[in-house]
Amino acid sequence: MTLLRRIEIFIATTGVPATRIGREAVGDPRLVRDIRNGRQIGPAVAARLDAYLSTESTGARA
Repeated sequence: MTLLRRIEIFIATTGVPATRIGREAVGDPRLVRDIRNGRQIGPAVAARLDAYLSTESTGARA
């Protein structure tokens, strides 16, 4: 599954805005919009997004 697909599923199931994901994961509120529009991200950003999605989906963060 692509990272974008994981983000879209996360948004659909949690209702968390795309801007919040980008802001909290990497400090860029436009990140998800840019990825949707074809932005290629590097491995470090992808790892941070992956960690954020994993942490948030398990409810580990408050």
